[in-house]
Amino acid sequence: MQDLQQLLPPHRVLCRRDVGSMKSLFTHIADAISQDSPDIATPTIIKELNAREKLGSTGLGDGIAIPHTRLEGLEKPCGCLITLVDGIDFDAPDNKKVDIVFALLVPSEANGEHLQILSSLAKLFVQPEFCQRLRAAENAQALHELVLNWPVET
Repeated sequence: MQDLQQLLPPHRVLCRRDVGSMKSLFTHIADAISQDSPDIATPTIIKELNAREKLGSTGLGDGIAIPHTRLEGLEKPCGCLITLVDGIDFDAPDNKKVDIVFALLVPSEANGEHLQILSSLAKLFVQPEFCQRLRAAENAQALHELVLNWPVET
C-alpha cells in the first residue's frame, strides 16, 4: 500500500492488548495517535471515532474492524493497528467479536484520500492468510513488519 510506512509508524502498532470494550480500545488508539499530533487531544479523537460508529459499525466481519474518521486540524492521514487478546463486540455484520483493528484518521478535507486508503485497507484485511498471521504475531515489531511487507491484491 502506498505510504503505509508513513501511515503506520512502529509506535502505532499495538500487539495483543487487553481492552475489554470499545471505549478502552478507542482510548488506546487515541493515545497512540496523539503522540504524533499534540494539537489533537485524545478526547477529541475518541469523540470523533464514537460519532462515526454511531453512524454505522465499521466492523467488517471475520473479527476485523476499520474504525475511521476525519478530523479538523490533522495534517496528514494516520493509522493505528491493534490486535486484541480477546475480541470485543463491534456490531459487525456477522456478529463475530473483533480482535484485529486498524483505525484510520484523515484530515477533514481529504475525502478522496480517505476513500482510497479505506479501499486499500479493505483489500489487505479481506485476505484470510494475512489475518491469520496478524493473530499469530507475538509482538508489535512482527505485526509491523508483516503489514509493511505483505503484498496488497489489486
